[in-house]
Amino acid sequence: MNKLGILSGIGASAIWGGMYVVSKVVLEVIPPFALLTLRLLLGILVLGMIVQWRGGLGFNRQQWKQVLGVGIVGYGVSIGFQFVGTKLSNASNGALITSSTPAFVLLFAALLLKEKLSPRQGLALALATLGALIVVDPRAVRLSPDTFWGNLSLVGAAITWALYSVLIRLVTRNLDTLRVSLVAFVGGLFITVPAALWEWKTIGVGAIDGMVIAGILYLGIISTALAMFLWNTAFATLPAGIASLTLFAQPLVGVLLGALLLEERLTALFFLGGVLICAGLWLATRE
Repeated sequence: MNKLGILSGIGASAIWGGMYVVSKVVLEVIPPFALLTLRLLLGILVLGMIVQWRGGLGFNRQQWKQVLGVGIVGYGVSIGFQFVGTKLSNASNGALITSSTPAFVLLFAALLLKEKLSPRQGLALALATLGALIVVDPRAVRLSPDTFWGNLSLVGAAITWALYSVLIRLVTRNLDTLRVSLVAFVGGLFITVPAALWEWKTIGVGAIDGMVIAGILYLGIISTALAMFLWNTAFATLPAGIASLTLFAQPLVGVLLGALLLEERLTALFFLGGVLICAGLWLATRE
């Protein structure tokens, strides 16, 4: 099993699991789509310099269209659903629904990549999913009419992120992962820029200080340029079903950082869930 792919997926998920505190601070000042646009622009700047140093893109017209479309799905539609869902629902619902993403990955992998789920992978998915459910604690989930549209948007985010991830594996069969990541960021701008302009006119932007600037740089360079490239690398080098399981590192890191930074208490359920997630990842990599 490709160790680079496993480490890349876990690295991306760990970064995303730890960006909640930073995002919360920055979103107090900058609306969601404006922030996402800034993140994508910083990601384009960072990856663009590396790609230029490595000789440029070299994509033909068809490849541009193909990868831009993938970027629209991932960084426009999926993250758009996530923003709407987070606003209209709550963090517990979001964490629970996000844990369904690997199951959707397996579905799209079977349809688009013809990847078959082995009994070992099925058991690994079951263990890791159970572990994630224990970590996020479904008892905190609130399923009520006032969160319906938010929950529905979060389901849309899970489905479209799974589709994006499988499409990344599809397009990186013949294209370099770094270049694909760069052009996919550009694709996301087709949706985020109009949404950001609407936010700027209707909501406005708060006072920007040094802490907010530092947060934007972190979200753009680490959580976008680096983490998205690592995620794409995982799906470029691993079967989609196995790569998707690394997403379960996200709730583990999120809860752990909550304990370290916000003095939240770690329960026995966290450790039990963590063991099950690790067991699922270990089992999936044995093939």
